[in-house]
Amino acid sequence: MKVFSTEQIRAWDAYTIENEPVTSLGLMDRAARVFTRWFTACYPDAEQPVWVFAGTGNNGGDGLAVAGLLHRQFYPVKVFICAYGGKHSADFDAQLAGLPPHDAVSVHWLKAGAALPPAPPSGAILIDGMFGTGLTRPLEEPWASLIDWMNGLPNDRVAIDLPSGLLAGANTPGPCIRATRTFSFETPKRAFFFSENAERVGEWTAGSIGLHPDYALRTYTPFHYITADVVQTLVRPRKRFSHKGVFGHALLINGSMGKVGASVLSAIACLRAGVGLLTVHTPRCGYPVLQAQAPEAMCSVDKSEEIWTELPDLARYSAIGAGCGIGQDRHTAQALKCLIQQARAPLVLDADALNILALHPKWFGFLPKGAILTPHPKEFERLFGKTADSFARNALQCAKAQEYGVYIVLKGACTAVACPDGACWFNSTGNPGMATGGSGDVLTGLLTGLLAQGYPTVEAAVLGVWLHGLAGDLAAVELSQPGMTAGDIIRYLGKAWLALVGR
Repeated sequence: MKVFSTEQIRAWDAYTIENEPVTSLGLMDRAARVFTRWFTACYPDAEQPVWVFAGTGNNGGDGLAVAGLLHRQFYPVKVFICAYGGKHSADFDAQLAGLPPHDAVSVHWLKAGAALPPAPPSGAILIDGMFGTGLTRPLEEPWASLIDWMNGLPNDRVAIDLPSGLLAGANTPGPCIRATRTFSFETPKRAFFFSENAERVGEWTAGSIGLHPDYALRTYTPFHYITADVVQTLVRPRKRFSHKGVFGHALLINGSMGKVGASVLSAIACLRAGVGLLTVHTPRCGYPVLQAQAPEAMCSVDKSEEIWTELPDLARYSAIGAGCGIGQDRHTAQALKCLIQQARAPLVLDADALNILALHPKWFGFLPKGAILTPHPKEFERLFGKTADSFARNALQCAKAQEYGVYIVLKGACTAVACPDGACWFNSTGNPGMATGGSGDVLTGLLTGLLAQGYPTVEAAVLGVWLHGLAGDLAAVELSQPGMTAGDIIRYLGKAWLALVGR
């Protein structure tokens, strides 16, 4: 799913109005109907009072249209028009004229200097229709006082398209509605994917309001949202007469004394990815553990008892993953340098491999084109430096992916895959239960297994992070988020594949 900027969304509205054709007021009515269907599914008790706070622009017009529709479904509705600016859009005025009589839907005007409304009933739902994507600067008074008042109430706050005060495509320093839920028209906004906005956006949903599909097909954006429909097109069905040689031979170089578990997790995940053959290069201390815990994997044993110090012959492998639990000994660092200089197969680097790379920035020049780096935020900071906020970090991530010709998978709640061509994919699966030691080792094995099977790197990265997150979601349903371990993600990878292939 493409994720568009605010300017592109406005152009999409205009394109739809011109080419469908439909009037701007008709499109507003359509959006209100879609929002209202979603709202009534979330809040099916029609006896709950609804207070709609509407600005005087088009987002306010959306709010007024929603108020009328909810009244017709017997919700007790009050409308508060926030007339702080003095300007009205034509569609706002048309929606105001179309509201039911004031004895059915009471309308209250809030003007500069006037008192704030009385506290709403405890069960009332507040709908935020004050500002949408047109906002370009932080809100000031009297908006700030109204927003602070609304945020201080115990009531649910539901935002139409975008919480008021939130900037869709930039960091938001000013006051902003802290929505319980947000319904975004057509596609999600990029701001939804960043941690600073989690308490502002709340639980978000995106739904189509029927904007013209040709615009989306023809319009470029670097930003995408990974959905089941996207990854379903990537899966390669297995042919009846396939054999293990068809599905590649992966090499994993992971583990050290005290961290052999990282090697085990990565190995089993690689096998669950569907790889045909797997060899794990391990220090001698890891050999008996791997043979017992991952019997399907073959072992290449390092001369060192405790750390990785040497490379096996790389020519036989179709993909290589390295870094999980390897430590940062100088002999290991030298072996990593040799790996990135000599590797010709697709390469995945994680954990200590990234920490070593951060200590030797000149080695970035040795990275093979198309390698996948999988940092968590702190590892990313060590590699590329601190940033002011998540928007700046995402911009730096995309710039570094293009500069070095690599894929950077920045792990988090909405894992972002930055590509050498400038594209960036945000993941839709996963949950906080996956914030546990070993989850990254699982992802490294999964990505390496997909690459070994011949998936193009961008497809392996997109499919891998989505499957990884879905397995975590399936595990959380049965085990709870606090009760999950990284091993549970592996145990549910088969069900994740089944859910995808079953579609």
